[in-house]
Amino acid sequence: MGLKEVLKQKIDAHRPRTTKLLKEFGNVKLGEYTIEQCIGGGRGIKSLVTDISYLDPMEGIRFRGLTIDEVMTKLPKPDGKDYPYVEGFWYFLLTGDVPTKEQALEVVADFKSRAQVPQYVFDVLRAMPRDEHPMTLFSTAILVMQRESKFCKFYNAGFNKMTAWDSMYEDATDILAKLPEIAAYIYRMKYKGDTPIAPDYSLDFGGNFAHMMGIKPPYDDVARMYFILHSDHESGNVSAHTTHLVASALSDAYLSLSAGLNGLAGPLHGLANQEVLSWIQEVYRKLGGKVPTKEDLVKFLWDTLNSGAVIPGYGHAVLRKTDPRYTSQREYCLKYMPDDELFKIVSMIYEVAPGILQEHGKAKNPWPNVDSQSGVIQWYYGLTEYDFYTVLFGVGRAFGVLANITWDRALGYAIERPKSVTTAMLEEVAGIK
Repeated sequence: MGLKEVLKQKIDAHRPRTTKLLKEFGNVKLGEYTIEQCIGGGRGIKSLVTDISYLDPMEGIRFRGLTIDEVMTKLPKPDGKDYPYVEGFWYFLLTGDVPTKEQALEVVADFKSRAQVPQYVFDVLRAMPRDEHPMTLFSTAILVMQRESKFCKFYNAGFNKMTAWDSMYEDATDILAKLPEIAAYIYRMKYKGDTPIAPDYSLDFGGNFAHMMGIKPPYDDVARMYFILHSDHESGNVSAHTTHLVASALSDAYLSLSAGLNGLAGPLHGLANQEVLSWIQEVYRKLGGKVPTKEDLVKFLWDTLNSGAVIPGYGHAVLRKTDPRYTSQREYCLKYMPDDELFKIVSMIYEVAPGILQEHGKAKNPWPNVDSQSGVIQWYYGLTEYDFYTVLFGVGRAFGVLANITWDRALGYAIERPKSVTTAMLEEVAGIK
């Protein structure tokens, strides 16, 4: 019998053991935690530290203690714009202080001085197959720039724990400054007939990104809003945790962020926004290619649930209220695209779905999350390529994770190394053996 056949037999024999532990002994304590938490991905185990953001079940995400509304209101904005400088948000994530407009503009200028992307990055991207997933292109572009790492040079010259944050900060800022051009270049190369648009360094981060994407205002405000909303979500999500984990080995920011983006590319993490949009468009088609009546939508949602399927974009592992990131995007839509038919469906689902889910009784959280809204906005502005949405997510997420690993080095956090147990050990604790 070949290796694969033997392995299949082993897997088939092992699966019932894990199932039994979860179903019958999930609540048995293994030290401070349960068998279910041990097998189930460590959910709820408080073992990570970050001051950058905190996810409260009833308040939603707080960045440095401020709610999303407070962040959007207090941070300085470009003249005539509704949303803050992303550069000012970087200042805020790092320091916890709301910058003045002058301080935000200093960061804008600093980013511009670092923004030029090395030509070899474009050469590598152009050498890759054009049907490569855009997240693979994005992660690779960051990875190949690792040769520029100041942290790596600092380590090789003689590591000093007390000053390690300095070169990590330099790497993080260098990377962030280059992300708009890298992301926009991938989009234009892959989806717009290989027609990249040169950067305009007179613009801020959000404005220059929109310019290089070839999308007119107010899409620049969409970019600012989107990148801030998706920047961080505590340290336990896959992209944040992976970036922290890799950096804990004293890997530089290029290696660490590239790894985190590979985690973000997973269907259970960064793919949800495109899946929700696809489902909304399916609703639109199945209900006659028009905005349905509430009665028709209610019936459709009940049919969806009764078939064993879920309502995408509703529910959250931690939140027990409407995701404030959803609300922030909804406010944008109400102002700039209230008559868009897909948004009208999203809005109607928001009105009826929570009540249906509560009556259905199986959802712990019947409220919408951030993914319920974000794809519809991108589609409205002509960004119809689903696969690119996670790259947008990645640009935003980079701010949070890079702020975190800068502070990790400042505080000298240790290499992450939790202890593992065997299935037999769990069975012994459960009293099976």
